[in-house]
Amino acid sequence: MPIREILTHPDQRLRRTAAAVPRVDDDVRALLDDLVDTLRDIGGAGLAAMQIGDMRAAVIVDVGRRTHPEGKSTLLEMVNPVIVERAGHVLWREGCLSVPGVSAEVERSARLVVEYLDRDGQIVRHSAEGLEAVAIQHELDHLDGVLYFDRLGALEQKLTLQDYDRACAERTGRAGETESAP
Repeated sequence: MPIREILTHPDQRLRRTAAAVPRVDDDVRALLDDLVDTLRDIGGAGLAAMQIGDMRAAVIVDVGRRTHPEGKSTLLEMVNPVIVERAGHVLWREGCLSVPGVSAEVERSARLVVEYLDRDGQIVRHSAEGLEAVAIQHELDHLDGVLYFDRLGALEQKLTLQDYDRACAERTGRAGETESAP
């Protein structure tokens, strides 16, 4: 499957709401394959279809290489995911493939239960905690057009976006030419 380009802030497609998938078919499975291949190529803990310009409610999360003693995959392929239970709170430093070069501490639920359709269209109920729970919440936010810095206080958001502007300028060699949300 092809490696797909990842959209970056301030691309307005990242602010759209994902469309529910009416049924899991070969086209949806191909999308999941593209997400997996793209994530494995670039690295990261998860990827939402929105981040590659596909407006369907599909995400993948794979934190196993970071958390599993043998570095095994713990790939979750989720279609139409919904968090049905939450518990506790945790602060976690997050980054995002669509906001490269910066990170910030975001408050998330420490534990959760998510329901979704798998690649065979079967309903799955999955419990997660720690990094996996944070990654799931982060990716599901993408389905609602929410980026992690939207969850920050006004001052921290402003500072994070200023850091992002600087990181963009350094990557492109064009200081002062990037945009950020207010």
